[in-house]
Amino acid sequence: MTESAASELIDRKIAELGGWRGDTLAKIRSIIREADPEAIEEVKWRGVPVWSHDGIICTGETYKSVVKMTFANGASLEDPKGLFNSSLDGNVRRAIDVREGEEIDAEALKGLVRAAVALNSAKAAAKRPARAKKQD
Repeated sequence: MTESAASELIDRKIAELGGWRGDTLAKIRSIIREADPEAIEEVKWRGVPVWSHDGIICTGETYKSVVKMTFANGASLEDPKGLFNSSLDGNVRRAIDVREGEEIDAEALKGLVRAAVALNSAKAAAKRPARAKKQD
């Protein structure tokens, strides 16, 4: 699936959700785009929006009572504003559950997104083979 097709599916999902859940998912998407304009939008696992940059940054799952952002490597991220409020027991992921009427701290969330991108990029760079040094 192309990124534009995935973006269209996310647009459709936001429209179909409507109400506070659609508004919340649209707000999250906007914050992610501001934090990392190079983030790639994908749709996986039966329609779950996913944002990636050198690996998955986070997902945007929607449930009846929450919109959940699950950060793939959230346990490795500093969370100075305490945004993570779900999936706190695991060794890898962390999540943010946003309920109806709750405000999103956009600046703190941008910081988490940028930290996730930096972590993904560092891991990707570590996996790349070192270039052979030029002989003089």
